[in-house]
Amino acid sequence: MYILSRDRLNMDLDRSCLDLMIRLLEMDHDQGPGAVSDPDAQFSAREIAKIKEKIRKLCDTVHNKHLDLQNITTGHLAMETLLSLTSKRAGDWFKEELRLLGGLDHIVDKVGDCVENLNQEDEKEKMVSSLWGAERCLRRYSRELNSDGAVGKAVEDCMRAIIGVLLNLTHDNEWGSTKTGEQEDLILTALNCVLKVPQYLPQEQRFDIRVLGLGLLINLVEYSARNKYFLMEMEMDGPCDATVLINPLQELANTGPLSTGPLSAIAALLFLQRERAAIKAEAQTDDLIKEAPKPPLDKSGEEIQWVSNDNVNENSKEKQEEEKKKKEKDEEDHELDLNKGKHMEDSIVASYTALLLGCLCQGSPLNVTTVRDNLPKGDFSIMTEMLKKFLNFMNLTCDVGTTGQKSISRIIDYLEHC
Repeated sequence: MYILSRDRLNMDLDRSCLDLMIRLLEMDHDQGPGAVSDPDAQFSAREIAKIKEKIRKLCDTVHNKHLDLQNITTGHLAMETLLSLTSKRAGDWFKEELRLLGGLDHIVDKVGDCVENLNQEDEKEKMVSSLWGAERCLRRYSRELNSDGAVGKAVEDCMRAIIGVLLNLTHDNEWGSTKTGEQEDLILTALNCVLKVPQYLPQEQRFDIRVLGLGLLINLVEYSARNKYFLMEMEMDGPCDATVLINPLQELANTGPLSTGPLSAIAALLFLQRERAAIKAEAQTDDLIKEAPKPPLDKSGEEIQWVSNDNVNENSKEKQEEEKKKKEKDEEDHELDLNKGKHMEDSIVASYTALLLGCLCQGSPLNVTTVRDNLPKGDFSIMTEMLKKFLNFMNLTCDVGTTGQKSISRIIDYLEHC
């Protein structure tokens, strides 16, 4: 089954094969590394060694990046086969059968083993291996429901996978969000993904972690009164990432130092910063478009089309001018793309933060007053305008009537009438 699972074009798998894999996992788990060998075993140690050597040679003929050839056991092969499968390849029935037969339990146990190994390992390569193992299991589980080199990349991917699982567990689910929020330091960790973790990541990866953290916080507080209360009572006890909150924005609201303070004040400040940054980026983009030089017109009123000459000795001056203009045009286009990208990222972070603040306000007059105190003139219109723009964007890019669109519409309506 492991060799068959390596074939990306075909995977003949039915319920009996899946059931066999699960039973092999259970058998391997029951035996464990400390199990006493059975004197009446079917194969001797020498015969088992020969079988393992044949398996290693066979596995060498296929892609086996994640397979530990020095640890060939039935359970190891079964787990690698299980992790390589997807419901898309195996069929729609696969997801439900995997749950019913206990396959997800084994994947969760594997994550626990990886974490336990991570705590015991000092060697960098083994730590990375444990992190990748946990990340693969979490990615598989989620599908079914500037850091130090390889270690940092493994940690980052593991974080993404963990947040992906938590987003699935808490989406539109009061019980799931409340139970998840009750886990020790989980809400604080999600908040740190927004305010502190990004400074340790490369510039191009900060946006994703912020948005994932904000999305998880929104899920946690949207339907859970317990999580809402906990988050509103939380105060930051350390400096926030300078790439998230910057000192000049203290002028936007009468706040104290950025290093400490209630979550409502810091979230409102984050919203105001990103909202202003989005407006600034949009204005800069408009200026670049307006100031873009146009080619001169010839006597017929048509734009002159420069024609490159293969002969470098002729029309060299015109060719140099053409190359100079092309370089300037490329630089302008690059700057325009950067401004568009920054505008989009700032707009999305501002919208998610406004949605988080709206969820905290919903159903709580006390929270409404607290958030108002941290907005210019105590006016929610600045938040509702940003959310309306975000909703229009979602209507253009997503199917109409999704859960996210309904949540945004509900928050807009609440803020406009509270």
